[in-house]
Amino acid sequence: MLRYHDVEWGVPLHDDRRLFEFLVLEGAQAGLAWSTILGKRPAYRRAFARFDPRKVSVYGAADVRRLLGDVGIVRNRAKIVAAIANARAFLDVRQAHGSFDAYLWRFVGGSPVQNAWRSRRHVPAETETARALSRDLKTRGFAFVGPTICYAFMQAVGLVNDHTTDCFRWREIARLGR
Repeated sequence: MLRYHDVEWGVPLHDDRRLFEFLVLEGAQAGLAWSTILGKRPAYRRAFARFDPRKVSVYGAADVRRLLGDVGIVRNRAKIVAAIANARAFLDVRQAHGSFDAYLWRFVGGSPVQNAWRSRRHVPAETETARALSRDLKTRGFAFVGPTICYAFMQAVGLVNDHTTDCFRWREIARLGR
């Protein structure tokens, strides 16, 4: 978790495949600890074709059965089916907007929101922007993308800088967002 925080969390991300990875992982995390999902990330990468949305989008019933038997991932049928549906919706968004990145970053005006929280207790579980993203994703056929999941996703991929001001990463991430 420390390495994830110090290296990955909150860094502005623009790679479509990595954005898809985080979208799937954040959905899988619903109701679980992020450390659980982070520990399962290598198995998720294997199970979901290194998060290639084209490959995942054609998964069928046999793949769902295979994934339900994979002890390395969260074996929840609804989450697995959602990941496959999300791959299809992801490709539709990419087709319509040129990239998922272009679609996603427009929700924050193209650059990260620079918050200045003094402590973790001030960080909200969701925001109006996360609610807007959630609504839009749902209209496009995405699942497991409620506002809390969307806000966690936004934090993870750097759409918002939610490192607290006393954290060494707060300034570093703020500089990356310029």
